Amino acid sequence: MPRRTFRYVPFTITQDMSAEPEYEARCVAGDEAECGAASGTHHDPGPVEEWQRKHTQNTGHRRYRRTFGDYAELQPSPYLTELN
Repeated sequence: MPRRTFRYVPFTITQDMSAEPEYEARCVAGDEAECGAASGTHHDPGPVEEWQRKHTQNTGHRRYRRTFGDYAELQPSPYLTELN
């Protein structure tokens, strides 16, 4: 049976600051079917929250599915670079 050696390599996961995060909300209110109205994608949560407030004011709907997306980078531990 072949042998394999696995080494633990410590990494730090950080948000990629060169790419803006994305925020979005979709109305999931409804008895038999979801409303489905959506805020659209924004790079700041403010416009999404304002859309939710207005949608609730206009429709009475109060349940939303919020989505947040960003990019992440894995950086090797500084300790590893000191060893090289």
